[in-house]
Amino acid sequence: MIYRRLGNTGLIVSALSLGTMQFGQAANIGRLEQDATNSMVKFALDHGVNFIDTADVYSRGESETLVGNAIKGMREELVIATKCRLPMSDNFNRSGAQRVNILRGVESSLKRLQTDYIDLYQIHGWDSNTPLEETLRTLDDLVRQGKVRYIGLSNYMAWQAATALGTQKQMGLEPYVSAQMYYSLVGRDLEHDWFAFSEYTGMGILVWSALAGGFLSGKYDRSNPPPKGTRFGDANRFVPFDDDFGYRVIDAVKAIAARHNVSPVTVAIGWALAQRPVSSVIVAGRTNEHLLDNLKAADLKLTDEDMQELDTASNPGTPYPKWMVLQLDEAEDPRPKVLHPERYTEGKTWQDLRFRKWFNR
Repeated sequence: MIYRRLGNTGLIVSALSLGTMQFGQAANIGRLEQDATNSMVKFALDHGVNFIDTADVYSRGESETLVGNAIKGMREELVIATKCRLPMSDNFNRSGAQRVNILRGVESSLKRLQTDYIDLYQIHGWDSNTPLEETLRTLDDLVRQGKVRYIGLSNYMAWQAATALGTQKQMGLEPYVSAQMYYSLVGRDLEHDWFAFSEYTGMGILVWSALAGGFLSGKYDRSNPPPKGTRFGDANRFVPFDDDFGYRVIDAVKAIAARHNVSPVTVAIGWALAQRPVSSVIVAGRTNEHLLDNLKAADLKLTDEDMQELDTASNPGTPYPKWMVLQLDEAEDPRPKVLHPERYTEGKTWQDLRFRKWFNR
C-alpha cells in the first residue's frame, strides 16, 4: 500500500480506501451481511488500507451499522469518513444540508458507527434549497465540538466549491479539505476545472467509481456487449458515456493489462491513482477476491507509454474556456517557458491552435 496526505492536511490516508455501498441489503448492490462485512474489512486492513468511506444513505444506515460492528476494537487506528445530505426518509426535513438535518445526521452516524468522532464528514451534494452559510456554520460547529475532525464535499461543481471555500475563509470557518468526485477513464470531466482548482487550493480528490460502475472491469467489450436486463445493457446506467468511446477505452485497458499480467480492473484504478490531485481512490468488491484486484493497483507501475496510450484512447478533448486559458497562458505567453520549463516537455505542451492543420481548413 502507498499512503498520501488528505489534501493539504496532516492526516495520512491509504491511497486506496474501502468503499462500503456493498454492505447492507437495501442498496441491492452487494447485499453483504455482517460476517461478509467483517471479513472484507479485515481483508482490506491486512492489505494496508486505513481509510474507510461510508454514508448514512447507504442501505439507509445499515452500511454504517455493519462498519461500526466490523471496526470494534480498532477504531482508533482507522480513518473513518461518512456523509449526509441525501434523503433518509420521506420526511422533507430529513433531506438536505440544513442545520437540523446535519445535526440529526451526525448524531445518527456516530451511534451507528459506535464512535464519538468522525474523521471526515462530507456533504453528499450541493443543496440549492439551503443558504450556504447555514451549512458551513453547522459544519464548523461540529469541528469545534470535536464530533468531526475534518470536513469535505462531494459532487459539487468547481464554482460551488470555490464559493464555499471563499465563504469559509471570509467567515473564519473550518474549510473543506477534500472533494469526493466521480472520475474514470470514460469520465474525465474533472480535468477541465476541478483538477486545476484542487491543485490551486490544496483540496484533495477522493475518487469514486474509477471503474465507471464496473464497465472498466473488462467484462464487456464490442464482441461481448452487456446483455439486456443488466445495469449496462439498459439505458439507466449510473454513469453515462458513449458506447463506442467506452469500447475504445476498454481495448486500450485490456492491452495494457495483458502487458503487465494484471486485470483491467487493476489498470483502470492504477491510472486514476496516478493522477496528481488524487488523495485516495475508493475501491470495493462483492468478494475479497474482487477487492484484491482493486488493491493490486497500489503496486502497479504504469509506464509513460502506458499512460500515453490510455490518454489517447480516453481523451475527450478540451472544452471552452479551458482551451482558451491554455492558449493564452501557455502557447502565447513567453514567461511560462522560462518559469515552468517542465510544462514544455514532449507530450505535455499545449499546442498553439493556430498551427493545427484542421484550424486552417
